[in-house]
Amino acid sequence: MKLVSFATSQIPEPHLGIVRDNEVLDVDLAGRALQLDVPDQMLDLIESYERYQPALQVILSRAGSRRFSEVQAFSEVGAAHALSEVRLAAPIPRPRKNIFCLAVNYSEHAKETGNLREHQGQEPEIPVFFTKAPTSVNGPYGEIEIDPQVSSEIDWEVELGVIIGKKGKNISESDALSYVFGYTVINDVTARDLQKQHKQFFKGKSLDGSAPMGPWIITADEISDPHNLELRLRVNGETKQEGNTGSMIFNINQALAVLSRGMTLEPGDILATGTPSGVGFSRTPPQFLAPGDLMEAEVEGIGVLRNPIVQVGS
Repeated sequence: MKLVSFATSQIPEPHLGIVRDNEVLDVDLAGRALQLDVPDQMLDLIESYERYQPALQVILSRAGSRRFSEVQAFSEVGAAHALSEVRLAAPIPRPRKNIFCLAVNYSEHAKETGNLREHQGQEPEIPVFFTKAPTSVNGPYGEIEIDPQVSSEIDWEVELGVIIGKKGKNISESDALSYVFGYTVINDVTARDLQKQHKQFFKGKSLDGSAPMGPWIITADEISDPHNLELRLRVNGETKQEGNTGSMIFNINQALAVLSRGMTLEPGDILATGTPSGVGFSRTPPQFLAPGDLMEAEVEGIGVLRNPIVQVGS
């Protein structure tokens, strides 16, 4: 299932939708038309997916029905929208917690940053975690703002995002994927100068809007192997990053097992799994984003983020 948070001119606040072909089904309005108990927000769905999943399947099946009466019911309540006519927000517009992120989780990325970081190109022996603030979340097509008074070194990092679906602590590697609700695309946009100045990741990773996410969540049952997905990032059409999730140093199972040791993971928690090589600051000479650029981050089987770069401030 392909799930979105979207807004329309009639309902300007992001709410839950299902993508079917080239249209978005408003879960709340469709549920009312069919007299079904359904949620209106993504986090509510994730927290009680087993409860709501049958109703979502009914909505999908009725939307695909050729019976005029059922199609008309959706039309009368405004439950179906062309995908091109809605505004997609991040699938989880405001996470309840910081986004968990894996640092240096691809070998080639470790090598390319070796002379710029303390790890000196060596692969970590255990997963290295940092977080991004909830206010960093941005939509799949939202603008990335550059304020020269804050940072002049804004960089890109395409990543596979993992959405936790159920509460868990001390999760075993063998059971880890059963805790995954679904997958999304994340771009870990980073202010490299702030990252260097503060000598840790949080500030440079948490500028407002620096975590574009989406365009949707693909439920885990539709991704047969999350460890064999191509990742790409383009700036103005030029490929900057290209890799495969099979090259992660610590796979999703290992990362979730370590992350959950003594720490409870909850439905709606988000893990960004690291980025392949090709980031801007490690290039010779370094490359950074500039106003007018268009950044596209893509994960195979999920979708593409398209974020224009704009300047604010003076």
